[in-house]
Amino acid sequence: MAERPEDLNLPNAVISRIIKEALPDGVNVSKEARRAISQAASVFVLYATSCANNFAMKARRKTLNAGDVLAAMEEMEFERFMEPLREALEMYKKGQKGKKVVSEQKRKDKEKKTGSENDKSREEEEEDECIEEDPGAENEVEEEEVEN
Repeated sequence: MAERPEDLNLPNAVISRIIKEALPDGVNVSKEARRAISQAASVFVLYATSCANNFAMKARRKTLNAGDVLAAMEEMEFERFMEPLREALEMYKKGQKGKKVVSEQKRKDKEKKTGSENDKSREEEEEDECIEEDPGAENEVEEEEVEN
């Protein structure tokens, strides 16, 4: 766990960006207010995590999943966040699926490229073997002509 209470706070840059996006242009927020929002957000995240962990423990799991978090939000009486969370989760899943498809395509392209390079090297080896065999074949033909 965290050694100091400050370690539990969310990064100030993240908090500042969220505040800036949520408020209209021209609105300033004091340093103390940012700090208070940061601490409140950290407490909320810890509480939500604790509630979600209880659901995972009841299911005899050690890993929290999205269902645990959604159930925790409902238990904490934050039902109004359920739909935005589900939408964000769907967007995340689609993004991950897209990344997976792209990485699989890159892997297939790499395998195809590696396979074609291996085919080329095999063809070159076969050509080298044929060249080595041909001089012997020519000598046999010459020997037959000499005998005739």
